[in-house]
Amino acid sequence: MTEKQEHTLNGLSLLILKGDITEQSCDVLVNAANNHLWMGSGVAGALKKAGGIEIEREAMAKGPIEVGTAAATSAGQLDARWIVHTAVMGQDLETTPEIIYRAARAALELADELGAAVVALPALGTGVGGVALEDCARSIREALDDENPFHNLKEVRLVLFGPRAYRVFSEVFADLG
Repeated sequence: MTEKQEHTLNGLSLLILKGDITEQSCDVLVNAANNHLWMGSGVAGALKKAGGIEIEREAMAKGPIEVGTAAATSAGQLDARWIVHTAVMGQDLETTPEIIYRAARAALELADELGAAVVALPALGTGVGGVALEDCARSIREALDDENPFHNLKEVRLVLFGPRAYRVFSEVFADLG
């Protein structure tokens, strides 16, 4: 059984889940990408392995993009309509909480523009990028709590791989009840 918490934030249904993002059935899966959009390890590697190499080919044809921005591709064999690749780092493979905020916001805005109602988002920049889980969770919370309303988004799933990530995100969002 998947561990799960349910909250409401800024008019959105917010789920915090411990699990594998590649197993989510939703409109958009968010990939923590580099700005050239090649899919190496971590979330990107898992999405490519589960969804097919065509996702990476399509993504790389759209790159490079600016760090903190996002691009959409098809989802290959995954149970989603799109993958939104959000650039949390450049070729130096380094990131910051501010970049994670911008990348998360860009991913959510692009998903909303695409008409997505349900989005699954991982812990951005905490693998190769090296950002602390706490900083990532706070940056994503800030992106979700921004004043600009979404028109199509109804549900955001924060899908965390492993018990520590799930615990940290649960703590950062605990005051929502």
